[in-house]
Amino acid sequence: MLEISELFVGYGGVLAVRGVSLNVESGRIATVIGANGAGKSTLLNAVMGILPALGHIGFEGAALEGLPVETRVAAGLGLVPEKRELFPTMSVEDNLRLGAFRRRGEGRAALEGSLAEVFARFPRLKERRRQLAGTLSGGERQMLAMGRALMGRPKLLMLDEPSLGLAPLIVRDIFGIVAELRSADVAILLVEQNARAALRVADYAYVMENGAIALQGPCETLRRDPRVVETYLGIAGS
Repeated sequence: MLEISELFVGYGGVLAVRGVSLNVESGRIATVIGANGAGKSTLLNAVMGILPALGHIGFEGAALEGLPVETRVAAGLGLVPEKRELFPTMSVEDNLRLGAFRRRGEGRAALEGSLAEVFARFPRLKERRRQLAGTLSGGERQMLAMGRALMGRPKLLMLDEPSLGLAPLIVRDIFGIVAELRSADVAILLVEQNARAALRVADYAYVMENGAIALQGPCETLRRDPRVVETYLGIAGS
């Protein structure tokens, strides 16, 4: 579904992504793990068209190079950014409806159906549908950011550090929802510092260090790789 080949991304005089190549298959979860500053978020922003890049980005067989963000969204790409980027003075429901802005021509019934699906997946958002987004907890904001992205009906959902700043129990809930999305026919590219959680939920993993891919393979294999265990999982990692 997504094919990235020899991608280079630089900004502020720094080459943050250096020759990265990766693939995400339809109906699968791929994860990119690595330390803070490895270039993971930069990679997602380049795929989304937020940052300029050199190299090839293909989506469902079509080249995305040079296309604006709006065109990539219309093609089926969705991004949940690290900072969530919600509208704090708007209600939960209004934030969700904004996520379906590009689908406004589909009619009221289609949008209401999508809203009902999001509320079924995130019951807490339904309980707080009239509440201002700025008053939500960290976990609820992450759910809202994911729900808003799903309102656009993406074929590929990119998640940037969804566990950042969340309590362990909330992280477990978020990753449970990520796993469920696979069965809903949504491919996922997951960027995470929480390597243990990412390797449990994903099918295939890339380890990114200093802007480049250092290791890759099926998650089951990388969970047993001595380098991954020592650097990202700790002595008890498996």
